[in-house]
Amino acid sequence: MTQPFRFGVQTHSAADPKAWRDRARHIEALGYSTMYIPDHFGDQYAPIVALTVAAEATDTLNVGALVFDNDYRHPLVLAKEIATLDLVTSGRVEFGIGAGWMKTDYDESGMPYDTPGVRVSRMDEGIKVMKALWTQEHASFEGEHYTLTNAQGLPRPYTQPHPKVLIGGGGKRVLSIAGREADIVGVNPNLKEGFVGPQAIESAKPEYFHERVGWIKDAAGARFDDIELQVLTFVTQVVPNKREVIENMAPLFGVTPEEAEQIPLVNVGTPDEIAETLRERRETFGFNYIVVQADAYEAFAPVVEKLAGT
Repeated sequence: MTQPFRFGVQTHSAADPKAWRDRARHIEALGYSTMYIPDHFGDQYAPIVALTVAAEATDTLNVGALVFDNDYRHPLVLAKEIATLDLVTSGRVEFGIGAGWMKTDYDESGMPYDTPGVRVSRMDEGIKVMKALWTQEHASFEGEHYTLTNAQGLPRPYTQPHPKVLIGGGGKRVLSIAGREADIVGVNPNLKEGFVGPQAIESAKPEYFHERVGWIKDAAGARFDDIELQVLTFVTQVVPNKREVIENMAPLFGVTPEEAEQIPLVNVGTPDEIAETLRERRETFGFNYIVVQADAYEAFAPVVEKLAGT
C-alpha cells in the first residue's frame, strides 16, 4: 500500500521565544505535518519544553523529537513526559526514540558510551517499558537494563493505545526492531562511528537504502504496509540549475552525478523537479514522509503544497 506524502521540519532553536512560536505557526500554515527537534547537548532548546511551547502555539501541528536518545532518560520518566504531552495536545505527539549515536554528547555528559549492541539492547528494553506503561494500569518489567515493579502507567496518553512511535537508525538491528515496534521508521545513514564521517557518507549511497528498507520489511512482516518510511534530508536546494548543483555535490559523496541525484538525503531542483523525484523515490523505496531542515522549509513549501496528502 502506498502511504500518502507527509512532511516535517527539523529545527533546533530560535532567536527568542516569540520567534520559536512564530516559526511553529508558520510551519503549520505552510502545510507541514510535524515540527521536530533533535536531542543533543549542544546549542539547541531542550526538547520537551520546546515541543510543548510549539504545540501550545499551534492547533494542528504534530510535535516530536527526531529522536530522543534513550540513554538520557529512564523510560519510566520519559513515558510519563510523553503521555502528558500527548494528553495536553490532544494527540499531537510523534514519539521518536533512538539508541544514541553522537559521541560528543556522551563525552560532555560523562555518560558511558557503550558499544552499539549494548545501546540498542537498552533502547529495545526501553521501548517495551514505555509501551507497557502507556497501556497498563500498573507495569512490571525485569530486563538486563531496566527493572520496574508495579509502576503506575499514569497519566494515560490521549492517543490509544499510545502515541505513534518513530524509531530511526541505519543499522540492521535497529531497523529490525523498528520494523517490529514502530509506526514510523526513520531510515538513516549508518552513524556507528559516532560522528558524521567517511563511513556515514559512504552509507548514504542509494544501494544501502534499498538494503535498509529490506531489513525493515523482513522484520515487519504483514504490518509493513502500515508503516510510514521517513527520511531526514540534509541537502535541500530549490533552484533552477539542478544539474549544475548535483555535479558539484557528487564528489562530496564519492558518486557520479546520476547516483547523487538518487541519494534520498538530497532534494535539489525546481519544485516540480523535486516533486517528481520524491514520487519516484516513494515508488522505489517507499519513502512517504520527508523531513527538511529549518533553513529550507520556506523554499520547500511549494513541494509540500503539491504533494502533501497525495
